[in-house]
Amino acid sequence: MVLTRYLSVILLVFTFACKKNKETKTNIGSKTSLEPGWTHKVGAKNFNVPERIFYANDFGAQSKVGFTNTKAIQTAIDSCAASGGGIVKFRPGTYLSGSIFLKDNVQLHLDKEVTLLGSQNILDYKEIATRVAGIEMEWPAALVNAIDTQNVLISGEGTIDGQGKVFWDMYWDMRKNDYEPKGLRWIVDYDAKRPRTVLIQNSKNVIVRDLTLQRAGFWTVQILYSKHITTDGLTIRNNIGGHGPSTDGIDIDSSSYILVQNCDIDCNDDNFCLKAGRDWDGLRVNRPTEYVVIKDCKTGKGAGLLTVGSETSGGIRHIYANNIQGKGTDAGLKLKSATTRGGVIEDIIFDNMKMDSVGTFLSISTNWNPTYSYSKLPKEYNIDEVPEHWKTMLNTVPEQQGIPQFKNIVLNNVLVKHANKAISVSGLEVSTINKVYLKDVQINAATAGSINHSKNWKIDNVSLRTLDASKVELENCSNIDLKAIYD
Repeated sequence: MVLTRYLSVILLVFTFACKKNKETKTNIGSKTSLEPGWTHKVGAKNFNVPERIFYANDFGAQSKVGFTNTKAIQTAIDSCAASGGGIVKFRPGTYLSGSIFLKDNVQLHLDKEVTLLGSQNILDYKEIATRVAGIEMEWPAALVNAIDTQNVLISGEGTIDGQGKVFWDMYWDMRKNDYEPKGLRWIVDYDAKRPRTVLIQNSKNVIVRDLTLQRAGFWTVQILYSKHITTDGLTIRNNIGGHGPSTDGIDIDSSSYILVQNCDIDCNDDNFCLKAGRDWDGLRVNRPTEYVVIKDCKTGKGAGLLTVGSETSGGIRHIYANNIQGKGTDAGLKLKSATTRGGVIEDIIFDNMKMDSVGTFLSISTNWNPTYSYSKLPKEYNIDEVPEHWKTMLNTVPEQQGIPQFKNIVLNNVLVKHANKAISVSGLEVSTINKVYLKDVQINAATAGSINHSKNWKIDNVSLRTLDASKVELENCSNIDLKAIYD
């Protein structure tokens, strides 16, 4: 495709990067952005659902403490779909439910006075064939599901509350008291089954808009094996009442032509995360995440403002993040993988960003979190007697297939203040970070950090000021000259 070649030229030939892109004024400062030409293709295409309204209350839904509305809400959805589509709504109140499944041409709309509460009983979430944390397996459905659908909206100024703390506590108990002491850190995330809040799977033309989502049991919004999806104006709050493990904000997983905009996320784990499968199973599926725009958003707490990985097996490419502000986030741009993941991570543009009090501005690791990333069965276990998803995780990845590649990463027009560390880039001899371009970047940090096993960096109008007067340490690097950033 012409546009694909066009983007490749932008990233591969750094000298001409600014000249090859649209010169769009930013919201961060007076510099120009590097928006690629394909961005107008992302997001849901125009569609309309019929104006017919189906109140779930007319099908038996009750705003009543302890009353589970799963059946009533599903009946309303099914009746709406059978009539050719329409809008499922609720009268003001709070409604407890397990998994519900949307259908073609149906809009689930929660008005401002409506809260949908997730059940705290895992049995209220039907187990389905899905993918979680990079592995295809049977896992509980989300609270709200759009699976094998098209032309679906999930909207309104109301709230979806996952009531996730019971699942957080279960996970921490399993991990600390049972799995870690037995050398099973790598599998506990899959055995501790927790519900997602919204799952869009194998679907197209889906919009999730304006809602407040809070206290997810696991990931908040997962977009899986889907295309032309829009998430717009979401507020996500997952640190209410505890420290929710794996409560990612929005996960885009082996999907394409995705638009995320106007979102405000504060969570425990990654705020915006791009994934494409893990290890043997991810390489088997071999589906990339590509053509993704994330723009005009802000983040609070979380592991990464924008995280790429660690599930990288199918490849992640053609990503444009623009005009995002982060405060208190652990990392700004965070790229991570492991030597059993494989995949090519390339053509990532991180444009027009402001960060305040982040942990690390730029964090890259090709050997991330080994106790989680590498599966090893303790000798007291018999491989023939463990669950099937354990066997999937233990399948051997051929050495060369497992090596991830990071290349063509652009950070343009970025302002960073009060960071703990400026840069932490850690490649490997077999997985060198290649071609990073920093343009119009200002960093103020407590300490500089380091770059290991990387090459071919281009630096243009970049400044680094550190409280400890340190400079970035280079080891096993080539064609990286950072002298100008201290002037």
